[in-house]
Amino acid sequence: MLNFAKQLAFDAGSLLVQRLGSARITKKGDIDLVTEADIAAEQLIIDRIRSHYPRHAILAEESGETISISTDSSWKWIIDPLDGTTNYAHGYPCFSVSIGVEHDGMLAVGIVYDPMRNEMFVAERGQGTTLNDRRVRVSDVEELSSAMLCTGFPYNVRERPDFAREFTRFTMIAQAVRRDGSAAIDLAYVACGRFDGFWEDGLNPWDMAAGVLLIEEAGGTVTNFRNEPLSIYTKKILATNGLVHEAMLRELR
Repeated sequence: MLNFAKQLAFDAGSLLVQRLGSARITKKGDIDLVTEADIAAEQLIIDRIRSHYPRHAILAEESGETISISTDSSWKWIIDPLDGTTNYAHGYPCFSVSIGVEHDGMLAVGIVYDPMRNEMFVAERGQGTTLNDRRVRVSDVEELSSAMLCTGFPYNVRERPDFAREFTRFTMIAQAVRRDGSAAIDLAYVACGRFDGFWEDGLNPWDMAAGVLLIEEAGGTVTNFRNEPLSIYTKKILATNGLVHEAMLRELR
C-alpha cells in the first residue's frame, strides 16, 4: 500500500505541474478557488484507489464527502489533490498533493508530495518519517524567540476580524512567522525541522491528515488549542517540535 500511495502522489503531482499556468479557474466562494487541475488530479487518485482497493472509503476535498462502494470502512483514504490552490492559480510554486490513510480510525500512512521541488515526505505508523527516502526529525529549537513558525489564514477571513490576533502575538515573540498557503507543506516542514511550530484554525481533514502523521512519526507533538489529542475532524491544530509546544499553547489560550 505504501508504494502504491507514493506512486499515486507522484502521478497526481506530475499532472499538476503539466497543467500549471493553463488550468481553468472557477470559484467555490469569494476567495476560495478550484481549478480543473484539482478535479483532474482528484479523479486520477480516486480512480486508482477504486481500481486497487475497491472496498476502501475515500474522503476527498473536491468531492466533499466520503465515497464508499461497500460497507467495509476500516480503511479510509483522505486526499487533497491540490493543497495550495490559490498559489497554484497564480503560478506561485508552493502547492502539494496530500494523501492520508486511516485504518480503524487511526492514521496509518501519510504522504505529502511537493512536485515543484520533487520532495516527497512519507510516514508510516511506527516506521518514522522520511524525505526522499532519508529519515528526518523535528527541530531541537527550545525557545520561541529562536523559533520559525508558520500559519495559514482561513477562507472566511473576511468574516473573522479577530483572526490575526495570534498572528500578531507570535510575530512579536518568535524569530519569524511565515504564511505559505499550503498547510500540508507547512506540516511537512515541521516534520523535517524547517519550521518549529504551526498553528491554524479552520482546516479540514484532507488539509492535515498526512501532515499530522508526518510530525508524530518525526518526534513532534500535535494537539488542538487546548492541548488535547487532535482529531483531524476538528478545525484547530497546533503542531510543533514538542519543545515549543507549551509556550505556543500559552499564547493561544
